Amino acid sequence: MKHLLDPAILFFVLGLAAGLLRSNLEIPAPLSRFLSLYLLMALGLKGGFALAQSGWTVQVSAALVSALVLAVAVPAIAWCVLRRLLPPFDAAAVAATYGSVSAVTFVTASHLLEQQGTPAGGYMAAAMALMESPAIVLAVVMAHWLRAPAAVAPIAVGSQAVMAGGPGIGPARVGSPLGPVLREALTDGGAVLLLGALLVGLLTGAQGEQAMHPFTVDLFKGLLAFFLLDMGLMTARSLPGLAGLGAQRLPLALFAVVGPVAHGLLALGLAKLAGLAVPEATLLAVLGASASYIAVPAVLRHAMPEARPALYVGLSLGITFPFNLVLGIPLYGALARWWLG
Repeated sequence: MKHLLDPAILFFVLGLAAGLLRSNLEIPAPLSRFLSLYLLMALGLKGGFALAQSGWTVQVSAALVSALVLAVAVPAIAWCVLRRLLPPFDAAAVAATYGSVSAVTFVTASHLLEQQGTPAGGYMAAAMALMESPAIVLAVVMAHWLRAPAAVAPIAVGSQAVMAGGPGIGPARVGSPLGPVLREALTDGGAVLLLGALLVGLLTGAQGEQAMHPFTVDLFKGLLAFFLLDMGLMTARSLPGLAGLGAQRLPLALFAVVGPVAHGLLALGLAKLAGLAVPEATLLAVLGASASYIAVPAVLRHAMPEARPALYVGLSLGITFPFNLVLGIPLYGALARWWLG
């Protein structure tokens, strides 16, 4: 209840309710973009300041290695499950979405840990940045593999040609060239800003922390609440995209809840092996359980046009994001305290 009564979480609920009631409440797109960039910049600076204070340790290295392992393992596991439920392109797109991370979920979890007096190490911001791109790269490579002649060679059936790649695949599309798409995935603006701010915080240390305190601390909670209000509105708008799933609706909805919890448990297992403390383990579980609804969809829309955006955005934003924000974060924190505390 203490988690649910946090003002930032309540503003998300307010936005969700306003969207479901079809209110004309709306956050202008440029303002929403500014808020997302502010949160990434503030998070990176906080991480850099903390890393400057603690230095590069064995624990930092262990956390970053665990994050990279998680970034590869989660989309691979999701692909193995989803290929039984969806056509190959849709399965690859959803797997990439769940293999990447949600910065907003991570920022919210970091803020709540600070409110509880148990802040995590700032290097976890670097772990988040490392986890954002591998799933996108894997999805792009998978898309090109599925379009290869051996994967989608046309098979004549009567007077028509169908594709051997699996159900639901239409004529093969060329999509975007591999090189530019990979470059976009690896140079995403949010990731560049996060890592750049982390470096600035690391270089400026305590002096920079004191100078930026009004920006990174005093403004943070209010702007986070404002952004979560917008995310509530976006979540409400994404729900109709799930209406056309038919018989697949229930198993996919279960995946959107059970999958993140399983990914979070995998992250906690890696955290235990790496010897991470409870706050860092909690954030690693949050990262493993989260799903991207901004960076990955932006790349997949033109890198994998065969996949349905309403499907991978609807599942990640319409189900997984509110589940993690309201129930998942306290659940992963409780499991981390129970297992590693």
